[in-house]
Amino acid sequence: MNREMLMLVEAISREKNVERDVVFGAVEAALAQATKKLYAGEVDIRVSVDRDNGNYETFRRWHVVPDEAGLQLPEQEILLFEAKEQIPDIEVDEYIEEPIESLPIGRIGAMAAKQVILQKIRDAEREMLLNDFMSRGEKIFVGTVKRMDKGDIICEAGRIEGRLRRSEMIPKENLRSGDRVRAMIMEVDLTLRGAPILLSRSAPEFMIELFRQEVPEIEQGLLEIKTCARDPGSRAKIAVLSHDKRVDPIGTCVGVRGTRVNAVTNELAGERVDIVLWSEDPAQFVIGALAPANVQSIVVDEEKHAMDVVVDEENLAIAIGRGGQNVRLASDLTGWKINIMDAAESAQKQAEETTGIRQLFMEKLDVDQEIADILIGEGFTSLEEVAYVPIQEMLEIESFDEDTINELRTRAKDALLTLEIAREESVEEVSQDLRDLPGLTPELISKLVEAGIHTRDDLADLATDELTDITAQTDEEATALIMKAREHWFAGQA
Repeated sequence: MNREMLMLVEAISREKNVERDVVFGAVEAALAQATKKLYAGEVDIRVSVDRDNGNYETFRRWHVVPDEAGLQLPEQEILLFEAKEQIPDIEVDEYIEEPIESLPIGRIGAMAAKQVILQKIRDAEREMLLNDFMSRGEKIFVGTVKRMDKGDIICEAGRIEGRLRRSEMIPKENLRSGDRVRAMIMEVDLTLRGAPILLSRSAPEFMIELFRQEVPEIEQGLLEIKTCARDPGSRAKIAVLSHDKRVDPIGTCVGVRGTRVNAVTNELAGERVDIVLWSEDPAQFVIGALAPANVQSIVVDEEKHAMDVVVDEENLAIAIGRGGQNVRLASDLTGWKINIMDAAESAQKQAEETTGIRQLFMEKLDVDQEIADILIGEGFTSLEEVAYVPIQEMLEIESFDEDTINELRTRAKDALLTLEIAREESVEEVSQDLRDLPGLTPELISKLVEAGIHTRDDLADLATDELTDITAQTDEEATALIMKAREHWFAGQA
């Protein structure tokens, strides 16, 4: 039996060109796995094989855990105080072992063990190949289409396989067996059998990496791609920044006669790319992102993280794009919610906002329309500004004397205090299940209350765009909050 064990190890070691110790480790694991089947519970078994004569011993062992932790796996763990009764100097995280009868391995058992051992060797080889591949630091997987697997494409690069899921493919792209394929390495999941590398051709990161390979100035640090937004296979926008004044970021990415950008476009099934100059000024960034549309004016709302962009009639369709594509990509690229409107719509909205501010000042400051219009004309849009803008700035208003200004500031502060008291009282009306919802801050609760949202179900009934209008969150944040609010609807259905 021992001779057969050694012969088995030698044969596998030569056949697979791996170290004997690796094979012995696989033998020990196979024997331990087989021994576990003799026990009803999830016991921990260790097998030790003598490398010289093939003799082996089998042990059942228990992991020593702190007394206060308790036993999470009773069949594999032992408390420290109990372990010390057997071995006084034992420590936490060490093991207590008890010799048990070894599983006999005859000729038939050896062949069965060989299959387990070969599988473990294959797993070890696979992991070694994968580690070697990942150690190169490559971000793009270059290989060929090997086969289809439930709608996914399995790609092969040497002996390494990657999985390109249907959702990560470029729409309408027809890849066939044997086709060359390039894709972004998004994740490595060793639990996946066969193809542990997850790939994507639709991710924005893939386009950024393609430009990095086509434009040496990016690798040299002269240029930087700040953000990218894609409608895969159709259109994309990238924002670039130059760290060297001598380098034109847009022209450099386009290349001579468009060679560089065309190389990226050809790789991505004809996806058109707009190259935009990145700017620290959000308004300027948005104007550039909406190209090729020309912008007349832009109004920034910091609180709602949104911008009203005014374009003329000729540019309205261009700014919005087919199916809203241009404005959607511009919004994704900049991170701002963009509202496109013509001059008439803008004028109407400004008139409505001015009317609302006028009514607010007249009601809360107890002033007539003339004084309210003077404040609006000087750029005041809220009670907070009237109350807390430096008094020196207000003294520059020719129509007001110092006494009038002080009185207006006092009234504004009193009105704000009254509103805050009313807000706190209204917040108390919010149901406890809404208060307890993770991710809901007092500020958000206050905004929800103002919009008439008082219960968790009220929040759960909202659509994403309705919630973003109320809270000024991003679409992703609003969707996550709504789904969290809906969780109790589906509890117990799984």
